[in-house]
Amino acid sequence: MKYSISMFLSLLFAFGTITAQEPVDLEVIERIIQEGTERSQVMEHFDYLTNVIGPRLSATPAYKRAADWSMETLEEWGLEEVHLESWEYGRGWTLEGLTLEMIGPRYFPIIGFPEAWTPSTVGVLQGAPIYIGDWTAKEVADRAADLRGKIVLVAKPQSEFIKEDRLQPADSEKSVRIGAPRFLPTEMPADRATLPQFLYDAGVGAILRPSQGEHGTMFVLGRDNPETAVPTVITASEHYNMLVRLLESGEPVELKVSVKVKFHEEDTNGYNVLGEIKGTDPEIGEEIVMAGAHLDSWHSATGATDNADAVAATMEAMRILKELDIAPRRTIKMALWGSEEQGLHGSRQYVERHYGPDDINNRENFSVYFNHDPGTGAIYGWYMQENPAAKEIFDAWLEPLTDIGARKNVIDNIGSTDHLSFSRAGLPGFNTLQDYRDYDVRTHHTNMDFYERVSEEDLRENAIVLAVFLYHAAMRDEKIPRVPIS
Repeated sequence: MKYSISMFLSLLFAFGTITAQEPVDLEVIERIIQEGTERSQVMEHFDYLTNVIGPRLSATPAYKRAADWSMETLEEWGLEEVHLESWEYGRGWTLEGLTLEMIGPRYFPIIGFPEAWTPSTVGVLQGAPIYIGDWTAKEVADRAADLRGKIVLVAKPQSEFIKEDRLQPADSEKSVRIGAPRFLPTEMPADRATLPQFLYDAGVGAILRPSQGEHGTMFVLGRDNPETAVPTVITASEHYNMLVRLLESGEPVELKVSVKVKFHEEDTNGYNVLGEIKGTDPEIGEEIVMAGAHLDSWHSATGATDNADAVAATMEAMRILKELDIAPRRTIKMALWGSEEQGLHGSRQYVERHYGPDDINNRENFSVYFNHDPGTGAIYGWYMQENPAAKEIFDAWLEPLTDIGARKNVIDNIGSTDHLSFSRAGLPGFNTLQDYRDYDVRTHHTNMDFYERVSEEDLRENAIVLAVFLYHAAMRDEKIPRVPIS
């Protein structure tokens, strides 16, 4: 992590051909690295988000607390135009209590976590569970009365698990596979599309389902669907499989299940957090260079790798630039998006509101959006969204960062995160290139996404990379090249 001016002069000589085409300010990079290394505050932000605030599910008091805290922090640093921007989202949901245990033929606590927006059970359910994983659709229909008020195990034992992360893009020359491995569906009776409505109509007391994770890892999501909502708990697959095998052996299994939740309907808004460093150039000062990360998370952990690490690094990048008193030519803006996990709501609402087809002036003044989300570990470079002209520029900016872990930019697309809201509108939007080791298998959307999964060195490096790219995009003569909307 240590650099000197002499080292940068040697680097300048080494890639002088590139920088002759795309200027790189090595002196400012040196200052950014020094501030981001020796006086970093990134772990303070990360710790507060993950351990103090915790999970930040959309439209909950915890999410609003995180938004208010981040806004107040940006104001303390002296950023301008710091504010919350809201839109209508819907009701929030908080888990207030869970009992999930086997009390016969022996006592055994079951690892599990309710899906988001699941309703409460009617009191404490206690009794023999009913396993319907091998029932036919006709048997489910014929025996609906047997299911009323019962604890129902709806799937066959989980026999296959997600054991591999996706391709590590920084290590491979192959085309990057977009997205995590497809989750293996657990088999269920009847039609998967109609079963939830049927179980709701039958008055089922609670549903237990296994996950595709192993070693106690559970992928826990959820959605607000009151038309078919039955209290549903995702359980560790090993524990779920044990219950099914006990029932199949003829043992008299008895469970105790209770779910207590609270729906939040007093404030049904989603919120984005915005702040900026004003551009100083009289000709291009109103043009926008932007970075962002989503502030919301799922609820079964503290959202460390998804996405508190990126939030902390993005905030730290802005702190570094503000602390160095850099006067950018263009305006440098940052955003913390709400409700990314439910469908990119925050960034999509923002783009529709400010960069719609009729917002010609805003669109002309927009240069680039840098998004920080999927993956974990150090930023190795960027997914270039098949924009070769932008890649040449990014390659020049990345070169002096190779000694702190940067590796390459890849021409491929990546999906499923907030840069898509910009690129779909024809605006240059790019996402960070990171590793996926233990991300798809262990942390992404799981009950294992905690503080320990992230290293301080990676967060410091990520803030430095973001600050360097924001600075250079804000200072170059031209905006970042665009590609036509596909």
